[in-house]
Amino acid sequence: MQLMIRTIEGIYQDGQIQLTELPQDISDRSQVLVTFLDLSKIDPSKLRQLIDQLETIAAIGQGFEELNAGQTRPIGDFVQEMQQKYGISS
Repeated sequence: MQLMIRTIEGIYQDGQIQLTELPQDISDRSQVLVTFLDLSKIDPSKLRQLIDQLETIAAIGQGFEELNAGQTRPIGDFVQEMQQKYGISS
């Protein structure tokens, strides 16, 4: 099972949650976790940091799943891709 965390803001009102954007590449009837925030007690920068950390943890988990499934590639290919993507000379 592939772990995926995607965070989308929304508003809870009258017993329903209205999302600020529609998620892409999510199947119907996907399981979700809903967290209610008291914005008067949360520093927005700390919230963004927490979301970034959760997404990082999910990406690491996905990497381990791919590794365990034998979906690997040579390190040289990865280095070359990063050099091209970020304009790094060798």
